[in-house]
Amino acid sequence: MAIYTKEEAKKILEKALSFSKADACEINLSGTNSGNIRYARNTVSTAGHQSSQSLVVQSSFGKKVGTATIDEFDDASLEKVVRRAEELANLSPENPEFMAPLGPQVYDESITYVEATANTTPEFRAEVASQSIVPAAAKDVTAAGFLNDGARFSAMINSNGLFAYNKSTNVDFTVTMRTNDGTGSGWVTRDYNDISKFNASEASNTAIDKAVMSKGAQAIEPGKYTVILEPAAASDLLRNMFGSFNARSADEGRNFMSAPNGGNKLGQKIVDERVNIWSDPLHPDVPTSTWNGEGMPLKKTSWIENGVVKNLAYSRYWAEQKGMDPMPFPSNAIMAGGDESLEDMIKGTKKGILVTRFWYIRSVDPQTLLYTGLTRDGTFYIENGKIKFPVKNFRFNESPIIMLNNLESLGKQVRVDGNLIPYMKIRDFTFTSLSDAV
Repeated sequence: MAIYTKEEAKKILEKALSFSKADACEINLSGTNSGNIRYARNTVSTAGHQSSQSLVVQSSFGKKVGTATIDEFDDASLEKVVRRAEELANLSPENPEFMAPLGPQVYDESITYVEATANTTPEFRAEVASQSIVPAAAKDVTAAGFLNDGARFSAMINSNGLFAYNKSTNVDFTVTMRTNDGTGSGWVTRDYNDISKFNASEASNTAIDKAVMSKGAQAIEPGKYTVILEPAAASDLLRNMFGSFNARSADEGRNFMSAPNGGNKLGQKIVDERVNIWSDPLHPDVPTSTWNGEGMPLKKTSWIENGVVKNLAYSRYWAEQKGMDPMPFPSNAIMAGGDESLEDMIKGTKKGILVTRFWYIRSVDPQTLLYTGLTRDGTFYIENGKIKFPVKNFRFNESPIIMLNNLESLGKQVRVDGNLIPYMKIRDFTFTSLSDAV
């Protein structure tokens, strides 16, 4: 039993807090139930279920902080872990950036939990594997996939009167399809809070079609091309940008949001005016918890509006240093898209490259967000509005900032890794060399 109700979690946390003798104390309680199935070479290889729970106590005396963890919640164990955290706090040096725990907060009611997802059965997981393996084998393709579903809760309490609780569910699926002659590969990822939105047959057949289409890829010259990035490919680059919306690292000159003469780019236009990016924990397609690890409420927040930087994340400490209001880091990223489908974008492309996804991405220059990496699992040449043939994979050197300044058009949004990312058509995307990998 790892998923506690709000009342059960609060009872455990209040009991643990009652043992505290520190100046300040913060306690987090969490638990997960999850199931999975993995298959490769058109055969299920592993399947299982996992249940875990833990309680983390952070005690402080002045600015001296100690942390201890336990997974047993009887009274003796709770007192033991609190005492241990206090012992460690007394042994620790002062933390000059220590911030006292928050007082009571008001949170929106989250929409992250779906009972059907929490009740996923082994039989359902087996059927997902079957819906990949059977059609793959029928088309001379080999499937390798992984499905993981779970329910979790998290709760926190502190000595200043704060209490927070959230319960959530998720399902994550990826599958790679390889043609049996070794020359074609397709890939798909899907993730949801609500498992009823997941269609294993649709996802698997999309990957199979990509694999068959990508057989016998031809080499074309590297260079600058118009590209259509599927949302998974765009997300691979954009999430590196999302992670840099940090006021402190910008103010200290350590990321692309640093202004040339000091400070940050808050209020500056950095990308095409059609780019709008925000976060929203209550978005029905990508809901998240309505509070973060510090207990700060999470609200709908604009980060880039019409190409202009509207907000940066300020930790409580850095906000105090700069005389700003704290701004918690986003829990999801939502980028506005358009009405075009992938098929529409292909039809409107005279010459270009369709990219399924990137992999092995590495940073080249943090100041410009320049990255290098490779295309993978389905790269195709487009001519006069049609996919003409598969092409060998490329190495790219590109920055999401340059990419979003070379925006041609935006298509429909798709959920990827808990974010909503649209199809994108980008001009002058830089491919630097070829790769023989499939």
